Amino acid sequence: MNIKKTLTGALIGLTFTGSACAQAPDNKVDYDEVGRVMAKMLMNRHYEKINDDVLGPRIFDLLMKELDPGKVYFTQQDVDGLKAKFGQDLHNRLLIKKSNEASHEVHALYIQRVKERIGHAQKFLKESNFTFDSDRKVQRSRKDLQWPADTAAANELWERLVEEAVLSETLRRDNIAKLAAEQGKENPLKDKEPVKEVVRLKYKRMLQYDLDDNNEGIADYVLSAAAKAYGPHTDYLTASEYGPFKAGMDNEFVGIGALLQGEDDGATKITGIVVGGPASKGGDLELNDRIVGVDHLNDGNVVDIMFMRIDKVVELIRGPVDSSVGLKIETAAGQYKTIVIKRGSVEMKEDFASGEIIETKNADGTKSRIGFIKLPTFYVNFQTGGNKCSDHVKSILLRMKRERIEGLVFDLRGNGGGSLEEVRRISGFFTGRGPVVQERDSQGRITLQTAYDKAIYTGPMVCLIDSTSASASEILAGALQDYNRAVVVGTSSTYGKGTVQQIMDIARMLPFNAQGRERAGYLKPTIRKFYRVAGSSTQNKGVESDIVLPNMLDAIEIGEKYMDYALPYDVIKKAPGFKPGDRSKLFIKDLKANSLSRVKEAKDFVYLQADVDRMKKRIEENTVSLNRADRLKEITEADARLKARNKERVERFEKIQKQDKERYTFYSLKRKDLMDTDSLHEFDPTKEDESYMLKAENKEEDLDITPEWPSRMDPVKREGMAILNDLIKLTKQDKMVKAKVEQ
Repeated sequence: MNIKKTLTGALIGLTFTGSACAQAPDNKVDYDEVGRVMAKMLMNRHYEKINDDVLGPRIFDLLMKELDPGKVYFTQQDVDGLKAKFGQDLHNRLLIKKSNEASHEVHALYIQRVKERIGHAQKFLKESNFTFDSDRKVQRSRKDLQWPADTAAANELWERLVEEAVLSETLRRDNIAKLAAEQGKENPLKDKEPVKEVVRLKYKRMLQYDLDDNNEGIADYVLSAAAKAYGPHTDYLTASEYGPFKAGMDNEFVGIGALLQGEDDGATKITGIVVGGPASKGGDLELNDRIVGVDHLNDGNVVDIMFMRIDKVVELIRGPVDSSVGLKIETAAGQYKTIVIKRGSVEMKEDFASGEIIETKNADGTKSRIGFIKLPTFYVNFQTGGNKCSDHVKSILLRMKRERIEGLVFDLRGNGGGSLEEVRRISGFFTGRGPVVQERDSQGRITLQTAYDKAIYTGPMVCLIDSTSASASEILAGALQDYNRAVVVGTSSTYGKGTVQQIMDIARMLPFNAQGRERAGYLKPTIRKFYRVAGSSTQNKGVESDIVLPNMLDAIEIGEKYMDYALPYDVIKKAPGFKPGDRSKLFIKDLKANSLSRVKEAKDFVYLQADVDRMKKRIEENTVSLNRADRLKEITEADARLKARNKERVERFEKIQKQDKERYTFYSLKRKDLMDTDSLHEFDPTKEDESYMLKAENKEEDLDITPEWPSRMDPVKREGMAILNDLIKLTKQDKMVKAKVEQ
């Protein structure tokens, strides 16, 4: 299964239907010509020039990873045979317009192996009576292992995979039944199909996903591998993939505004409905409704979507604004009906910048205020120029300044980047006019990107990051660190994506009479590298935290340095006009000592560090036991550990929550709150529902009785606030000392 397609489908299916034109057939696209043009574009436009003799093997290796990342379908014999035929010349095949032949031949073998492996798995599943009393194991990850040597080895591997799937589902059900009984609740899985049937349906869905590939999808394997041979962020996007990609950048989608989830039996379930979206306004679609057919043009032509991939379902549902789509629905009561919904624009409101002011009652009776801003992505609507995150952040900052905050926490955790222009502007809100980031192209020419707005906020500041903070987030965090404007707090470093990509429409490079020109797809080549104003690249290395806090993300391989063919880290001269502030005024040594002391004593960080250590050990061991007794022992230990934690946390969290209510007052600064210029909107974070989506009840998740963080402030947010308060205190003390000296 193409891992890119899988991820793309999941992202679309678990958000909203994306913006795209009506679905069009792709069988007329000349993908040989597309491949030739794309290869030329890469040679001419990519930042790094790569020798042809290197590209061929790279493309082949990536093609194998795209198709079989888990190394469970092909055998080593298959890979060796394909390598002998295609391993050296896939790049040349692109140039001479013979890539599509290779795509189809490799894909045909892949589909044959998928059918064989899943066929064997289903036969083994049906015929086996599992006892789970052996000492056999299976690897958690096979990415660093070889393919099975031959068919016999592949079948033996799949038998272990089937056994593990049945054991895991059995243990999961037993655990849910146990939790339900302990809590006096009904077992949510009491009417679930038998374990073997659920596993069988899982394999049926896996098979159908791969059989769903059309000419566009088949060509995508080689074209994407060819693009990624130049680097992990260089990519080929099919016409189907471009719509969701662009909509994500705009932070706005055209669709029905629903959350979709594939069901075991092949249907697609409605698990969420966006408040105020097209489906919500229509009122006919309900949570837990199951889509079994889609009438894309609402003309009576209903397509059966049972066992169809989520991304395929999404493409059928989406379409132009104000057009209509018909959905054949199976209701929760088991009845069928057709619902017609007019497509419309859906804003990703939960991804908008949001702020809050946290007012503290001090021991001496005075009150102080700090600000907290969460920015999930650097969004802007490129078509209209609207929906700018910089406008939203500016409005929040101006209101915070008016309300006299003494310090600010800016949260970039989970922010994967976005618009360069937006990060350039936001940086200036804190650093003022001056250089923000440097860019170097393939010719070595350096361009300086500057901030052009006056600084809005100049007080004490903490910037929260994690290893998923990438690209534009790293530009902002790096600028704040280089200018000594903020203390960077979080994981050991950010993601490490220090490259610039440009979307290029391949159709523009094709002859006007080229077959299927309108669905040729898009190339996203790396054209420049980012450098911080102090001269160092964010590439691979990322932005390193001034103060590191325990985080599960540091236990797993997340970051540019783990990606294939990532560009190297390097350094250039610092930016002209760059004038950093006095780093001593950040008091890093004192802040780090105080934070370390708190973290050592903080129960939740102690728990987290223990979890990190266990995760690292599991990843290093890389095996899962197929022995039920061994697995039950692990589950029992984990359950006892969780219960002990929850018992301790419930009592402690109650005390903290009581202290929070006495100490803190929270004021919301979301977009709707900023419309009221006369008063602040006080809110209780434990009660206010911040969701923009109605979600279906999940009875399994309801069995998790882990208590919410007090005031919904996770440990990193609390520690970030504590570090900020230390910084505010030290800054005030320093000013007092300076004033006395000047007297």
